[in-house]
Order: sequence, then C-alpha cells, then structure tokens
Amino acid sequence: MTPDAGPKGRRRLLVVEDETLIGMLLEDMLTDLGYEVVGTAPTVSQAMDVVRGSELDAAILDVNVNGEAINPVAAFLKDRGVPFMFASGYGERGVPAEFRGCPVLQKPFQQEELENALALLFSEGSGAGGTAKPEAV
Repeated sequence: MTPDAGPKGRRRLLVVEDETLIGMLLEDMLTDLGYEVVGTAPTVSQAMDVVRGSELDAAILDVNVNGEAINPVAAFLKDRGVPFMFASGYGERGVPAEFRGCPVLQKPFQQEELENALALLFSEGSGAGGTAKPEAV
C-alpha cells in the first residue's frame, strides 16, 4: 500500500503513545507502510503542541497517556476534520464515551492489522476527513 496524499505522496501521521517501545515499534511499522510520522508524542501536552503546529493527515491515539485522558487531542482533531483512531489494550470499551464509534486498534496488533485499520480510516475519513493546517500560535 502506498498512501497518495501529502507531500511526495506520503500521508503525515501523529502517534500519541506513552510507552517508548510501543511508540518506536508503531513508528517503524508506519514508516515501513510508507507513511511519514510527523511526531511521536508521549504526553497530551506534547501531542497538543504537534497538532497545533503541524499539517496532519491522521493520528493514532493511545487512550490513556501517562494517566491523562487523550480527550483534548481527539476533540482538537475532530474539530479540524482530521481522521484519527485509538490504539488501546482495552479495545472499544476503553474509548471515552464522546468518541465511541471512532475506529479502535486493539493492542497488541500486527503490522497487517495496522495497515488494514489505516486503509479503513482513510477510506471512511473517520467522519472527520481532511488535512489539518497548523494553527497560528
């Protein structure tokens, strides 16, 4: 699969993951699949900095980031029409109520599952298609 959006035909993704090894593995998988990882944020605060200052095509969000709910990041992305999915060991039941119905990638997952989830995310746009432009800070 070769993504077809973004500069040089690559889609730009944000990964929000507080477990360093999982974040690195996810970044490697995405790169292998032809995506550009704009950033891997280990905190909600750092994720907000990235979403405010980067053009994104999508995001993969851990539900609980160092004990903090991902809600502000998900709400920001949703408001700007950027598709996102959650990655959670708790599956759909771990997703905040206001985001139920958003795609969920159950941890642990294989690269093929990630690839399929992203294909679905981009085909459906997660109800929030588009590319976010950096916000003036």
